[in-house]
Amino acid sequence: MHITKRRIALATMLASVAVIASPALAQDQAPAETRPAIDDSDDIIVTAQKREENLQNVPISIQALGTKKLDQLNISNFAEFSQLLPSVSFQSSQPGLTTVYMRGVASGGDGNHSGSLPSVGVYLDEQPVTTIGGTLDVHVYDIARIESLSGPQGTLYGASSQAGTIRIITNKPDTTGFSGAVDAEVNTVKGGGVGGKVEGFINAPLSDMAALRVVGFYQRDAGYIDNVAGTRSFNVSAPSAPLAAGYTGTVNNSAFVKKNFNTNEVYGGRAALKVDLDDNWTVTPTVIYQQQKTKGIFGYDKSVGDLKVQRFAPDTRKERFVQAALTIEGKVGNWDVTYAGAYLDRTAAQQSDYTDYAEIYDTFYTNGLAGDLYFTNAAGRVIDPRQFVVSTDHFKKMSQEFRVASPQEDRFRIVAGLFYQRQSNLIHQDYQIANLAPAMSVNGYAGTLWLTQQHRVDKDYAMFGEASFDILPNLTLTGGGRAFIYDNSLIGFYGFGRNPAGEPYNGVGSSGTGVAACFTASGSTVRNDPTGTVLPPVVAGGPCTNLGVYLGNGVIAPKKASGQGFTHRLNLTWKATDDLLFYGTWSRGFRPGGINRQGTLPPYEPDYLTNYEIGFKTTLLDGALRFNGAFYLQDWKAFQFSFLGLNSLTQIQNGSNARIKGVEADINLQPISGLTITASGAYTDAKTRQNICNAADPTFACTGPGNFILTPGGTTLPITPKFKINGTARYTIPVGSAKVHFQGLIAHQSSASSDVRVIPAAALGRLQGYTTGDFAIGAEFDKFSIEAFVQNAWDERAELSRSQSCSVCTQRNYTVVNTPRTIGVRAGAKF
Repeated sequence: MHITKRRIALATMLASVAVIASPALAQDQAPAETRPAIDDSDDIIVTAQKREENLQNVPISIQALGTKKLDQLNISNFAEFSQLLPSVSFQSSQPGLTTVYMRGVASGGDGNHSGSLPSVGVYLDEQPVTTIGGTLDVHVYDIARIESLSGPQGTLYGASSQAGTIRIITNKPDTTGFSGAVDAEVNTVKGGGVGGKVEGFINAPLSDMAALRVVGFYQRDAGYIDNVAGTRSFNVSAPSAPLAAGYTGTVNNSAFVKKNFNTNEVYGGRAALKVDLDDNWTVTPTVIYQQQKTKGIFGYDKSVGDLKVQRFAPDTRKERFVQAALTIEGKVGNWDVTYAGAYLDRTAAQQSDYTDYAEIYDTFYTNGLAGDLYFTNAAGRVIDPRQFVVSTDHFKKMSQEFRVASPQEDRFRIVAGLFYQRQSNLIHQDYQIANLAPAMSVNGYAGTLWLTQQHRVDKDYAMFGEASFDILPNLTLTGGGRAFIYDNSLIGFYGFGRNPAGEPYNGVGSSGTGVAACFTASGSTVRNDPTGTVLPPVVAGGPCTNLGVYLGNGVIAPKKASGQGFTHRLNLTWKATDDLLFYGTWSRGFRPGGINRQGTLPPYEPDYLTNYEIGFKTTLLDGALRFNGAFYLQDWKAFQFSFLGLNSLTQIQNGSNARIKGVEADINLQPISGLTITASGAYTDAKTRQNICNAADPTFACTGPGNFILTPGGTTLPITPKFKINGTARYTIPVGSAKVHFQGLIAHQSSASSDVRVIPAAALGRLQGYTTGDFAIGAEFDKFSIEAFVQNAWDERAELSRSQSCSVCTQRNYTVVNTPRTIGVRAGAKF
């Protein structure tokens, strides 16, 4: 049925475009003054190249969603605007935990707090907000535009813009007059609960030279996944000791059964002050605060039922971030000078059920957990082995950039600057088992089977510049480069405890990690120096340190990965006519290397992406049609590859090389007055060029003890669909004193692999293709608007990601999908 609906929807969309476009093309012979030009309000000025330019004059592949488009489509978060960006794909486990990819540059398994840095940069105004462990999901309201820059942007935007950059540009304070707005929405989800949001802003001039803009918002997303009743049985046929009182080997989740248990709340605000010091200099301090609370999980287990799971402990997450930023803009002579600095503080606290892990390990061992791993209480009795994870991440990020730009009208012009950023993460993960014996617990953490307590720091230093020269009035050569230094480090503790009364390993029989691997005063480890003095922890909250480098005299330093290099961009632009532009680009992006949190593994090296691209931008039919496109080929060398290794520890190594070929295009058409049609799409062919080995092998033969082929050469990279396309149509007609509109959005993407490794990909299954539709009808008056809408009209299960709890799990796959059909009403007022 879903396939039939998709075909009907696509056929309807294409037929509508054909019918509407036919009269538009027929107008080609009509006098120019009778043809509808694209409204000036749809002309978007972007700053992708650190200068203000019309979108159609920027010789890179860029899509921009302006204020009008964002408001019309009722967009408020990343998942909603990303469907309009065909080169963007992502993995998401729940709101606030999203890893972004562009143009197929994806190996999967990313997003871990001690994993690779992102390959796509995210900026909020002038400041980077790219963080380890997931993209910052900034609430979208009172936003001037969102810019999506495809391909390597490392010259101007740095390390985490290897595959592209997404920029969220806020509306700035305006000294010309007082204004404001308030918008509200209520909605209901099919088979779920009721949600809604309230948003508003005020722009208040304080004088002729200063203005304040304040934004506030609250949003509650209704739940739609049910936690249903279930049981789990563990093997107690040959227990190592008597069972604890009340434990029979079978447990149930009756205390946690709940309908629509996956709710999400987001609230916060933003304030910006603009002060014109004189005609040339402006200072803009900004602060943004956002808090997000989620309950439940956002993936469901198909083996249990549609939108159903069985969870045996609470699943919650609370995230808060604050960013203070300062931008100073001015002129020295006729050169533009900009300083942009920011400090971001982001904390995330999470609790999650880990029963699946206990269940699979119970079947993994011959006699089950009760017979082989001996989970017992202080009295020596076998206990319920279910695990529960309590974790926190505390991210901090400071960035500073200083740049200058020569006059834009000069034949030879440059942009050049200096950049520095330092980001850190204090990582805490506590794997708990109720009533676990102290001798089996991590020392000092009763009930904790495994503890991760680590501190990660990533530093970047760079100087960058781009120079453009007009060879002819319509032919421009641009060259740019970025010299960089990176310095990344990781230190702390990971693993099990040590039974102080026994050998240098704990009751679960592991001596490879944990306290047994901690440093002693002699510079050895507890394993090799069991009577030595254990050095105190470097990272507060851990029992000791086993991830670091011993320097002598009781000093332990972080493990480090550092390096330096250079990336480039070369572009030739030919403006054949005022309405026709062609360009060719050769550019390179990079991503720094880093440290594996499993101290026995070697560091991973940087990876590089080289991009060859030709593109065009056209404005036709006297402005009624804009058609832009690009063709590209990318070589991704020794790409960083993350996966769950032994005991489900994330490990990163450099994989093989990959080649990515693709095309992307977008169209904006206004065939008749009041009607606007847009469409954009991308085709991506991304494949490995050599084998990926279980252990890094520069020959890619995957030979040697314990080595084998994880992924054969020629395998398609995961996550990114081969085809992604969307189309929108909006028709507005005057009715009395109102403007009535009808609007539709169709989005389609093909299927994609869920993992680059062959065996896990087969176990997880493919991310299925889907087509969704959103529709609305409304009216806008002078100061008031109202609209009724339906999102995901045919209740499609758009699969966003698939996952399992552990590396050896062969059951209980979780599929994260979009929200079911949602019907609602929104209203707004301006003042």
